[in-house]
Amino acid sequence: MALLMMLPTEVTNTANAEHYGWGDGCDAWYLVKNDRLHIIQESMPPGTSETRHLHQRAQQFFYVLRGEATLDVNGQVLLLRENEGAWVPAGTPHRIQNLSKGELQFLVTSEPPSHGDREEATC
Repeated sequence: MALLMMLPTEVTNTANAEHYGWGDGCDAWYLVKNDRLHIIQESMPPGTSETRHLHQRAQQFFYVLRGEATLDVNGQVLLLRENEGAWVPAGTPHRIQNLSKGELQFLVTSEPPSHGDREEATC
């Protein structure tokens, strides 16, 4: 059986992607949004952070486009610079922070989508 694939009808970027804000001045754009995969470009001003949380079903991959991210993965602190990334397995407590003095831009890929699959981490 052949797999039917939908071809893109336009180029996707932050100017035409669905946008939402979160946290203290952070922004996000859905570059891919379907029931199996989310690819989101995000921007975090200096000194911002998300809360420590986990996803029971979704695995995620964080990839830095510009700036420097501090990614806490189950208590292990990773410093991600431009063109570096890290995988977060499902069920793993994590949070991303921008502890630098410049803007952070990164991609987060979630499979399956992580929205609706988020629990605050207690540790």
